[in-house]
Amino acid sequence: MLEVKDLYVNYGAVEAIKGISFTVNSGEIVTLIGANGAGKTTTLHTISGLVKAKSGSITYDGTDLLKTDPSKMITLGIAHVPEGRHVFPEMTVEENLQMGAYSSKDKDAEAESMKDVFEKFPRLKERRKQLAGTLSGGEQQMLAVGRALMGKPSIMLMDEPSMGLSPLLVKEVFAIIREIHQAGITVLLNEQNAKMALSIADRAYVLETGTISISGPASELLQDERVKKAYLGQ
Repeated sequence: MLEVKDLYVNYGAVEAIKGISFTVNSGEIVTLIGANGAGKTTTLHTISGLVKAKSGSITYDGTDLLKTDPSKMITLGIAHVPEGRHVFPEMTVEENLQMGAYSSKDKDAEAESMKDVFEKFPRLKERRKQLAGTLSGGEQQMLAVGRALMGKPSIMLMDEPSMGLSPLLVKEVFAIIREIHQAGITVLLNEQNAKMALSIADRAYVLETGTISISGPASELLQDERVKKAYLGQ
């Protein structure tokens, strides 16, 4: 489904991504784990077209994403849930969700999508007329995920969904990711909480200073001594 090959990304003279390659197959949860500054967010931003690659290739179902306008990503079935939520604070919950379906001309389909989101996130339904900026951090994360779901994606790029949340809400967010996956959506997950990410993923890649140092089945990485020492606090 998604193939990143020999990708290089620079910020000026600084090499942020140094020739990484990985794949995400249809129906998988694949996680990128690593410390701050490892290049996880840059990787997702490059896939989405928010950052330009220096070289390499990114293809999605045969489409060259490096030659695709970022505004067209959602029409390809790619949704991006950014780090830090980035909801529209002065718009209501309902208006934020409508923004997720901006590319759709089918109002009936949009209404059906919103109904599905409200079933998945009852708290958003309760707050549908509330300004997004007044929601709690956990509720804003739900809204960011719900907004992405409004576009009926086939793959979701999720960037640090547990950041800044309480342990209880972290468990809730990961339960939501499982539910999204069970509904047939492929997930590429960036996450600092390596233990939680590896517990739900099929495969994993460890990013260190712009390179992939370890990769394999997530269940195996959970038992890898290098991963345990560096990322699992063991």
